[in-house]
Amino acid sequence: MNKILYVYAKGGAPLDHILPRVAGCGELHMLALMPLPDTGAERWRPYCASIAETHAGGVRGEAAVDEIVRRAKAVGADAVMTLSEFAVLAVAHAADLLGLAGAGATAAEKARDKRLMRESWAAAGVPIPGFRRVSTEADLRAALTELTPPVLLKPAWGAGSIAQLVLHSPDDVSSAWAQVAPALDKGNQVGMSELYETEADRHLLVEEIVTGSVDGWYDVPGYADYVSVEGIVADGVYHPLCIAARLPPIPPFNEVASLMPCVLPEPLQRVVEEVSRQAVDALGLGTCGTHTELKLRAGGVPAVIETGARFGGVMITKQIEEVFGLDPIAMLTRQLLGERVVYPERMLVEGHGAAASVVAVPADSAGNPWRSTPPWQPRAVDWPAILSPGSAIEAVAAFDRPIGEAIPAYDPAAGVANWLGVFMLTAADAGTLLRDCNAVLDGLEDGLNRASERRVSGRTASPGGR
Repeated sequence: MNKILYVYAKGGAPLDHILPRVAGCGELHMLALMPLPDTGAERWRPYCASIAETHAGGVRGEAAVDEIVRRAKAVGADAVMTLSEFAVLAVAHAADLLGLAGAGATAAEKARDKRLMRESWAAAGVPIPGFRRVSTEADLRAALTELTPPVLLKPAWGAGSIAQLVLHSPDDVSSAWAQVAPALDKGNQVGMSELYETEADRHLLVEEIVTGSVDGWYDVPGYADYVSVEGIVADGVYHPLCIAARLPPIPPFNEVASLMPCVLPEPLQRVVEEVSRQAVDALGLGTCGTHTELKLRAGGVPAVIETGARFGGVMITKQIEEVFGLDPIAMLTRQLLGERVVYPERMLVEGHGAAASVVAVPADSAGNPWRSTPPWQPRAVDWPAILSPGSAIEAVAAFDRPIGEAIPAYDPAAGVANWLGVFMLTAADAGTLLRDCNAVLDGLEDGLNRASERRVSGRTASPGGR
């Protein structure tokens, strides 16, 4: 039986979703480079033939690569893999040293360091916004004179919208620069930080904010002017699987929902597919999942925002299963093992039903912070009062904050540190799904308050989720 080493770090889909699918392809061993989740272990531990954990402080840099190589040799791994953005580069280096299939360390670095990523794209003629590397406050000030504002200051190795700050003029430079370090600290506190590149927090870039537009793209209102393409690169050949639409983000750029299927007309989905292909091909990836984000613009050609050498996070892979009937995690695992995998001839544009990952934050769909701090008890919410008939919602346990804990104030610069939880939402069709996603974001505060009132008054609530 083939043996697979799965490398755990924070980020990506939850373990109780990932591990059953990997274990279906062979004997599964896990190496945890970050502390494993405290809750829900009974749902995923039975799938592991062995679990090895690094010391409490974790390992970084070359030590992380050495640990992966050592453990892979110990279990006789035929493949090493991760779905965490923060472990992608360490795993790529380890796979190269072991002679196993993987993204390739050089290419994976381009897919992690947004400075290298954009430089590769600029050289290949991929449509991207103007950008500059930033190392000092003076660099940032100079960039504001060279780029067209507004601009976005962001960590080159970041993920999850952490420490992303919008600047409109040179007057904003000092304030923005002072906010970067505290925002990065918040990300580090929740484990959202790079494992291989030990100097990652010092690497920043600033880029023009692309003027997006849904005009000429969507036939219906309510969707954001950016999308993502989920795919797999197999031995250097890119296979786009499908597009995920988005709700408009909460300022400055905090993502709250991905939706499938995408309702763009098929000819426009093919345009997005081709631009995503240009972006992925320019990075020279070997074998890995891919998640490419693109901004829709007037004129019919989207701009590429970024590509990750891994699948999209939260429950995007589950959405693909629900709507398109593909299991991307199992497909990638089998590809890494050298097995034959059948890919769609073209990116899929039609599916069955509709599914979304919805991120709950203490703000509504317009970004207005909540005015109250109800205790977090999502399973006590009267969901049928919020959702359309026939729709279903499920709180994803792996992303839940402690039940009953008071909800903190919304911090625009904190990115994923604002997350209260993640919901998997299914509906009969894309239109109903769009309506329900907004209803969840706009109705959750009131739903939690009502649940708390029922609890205090002694009345019981009937949970509406499945």
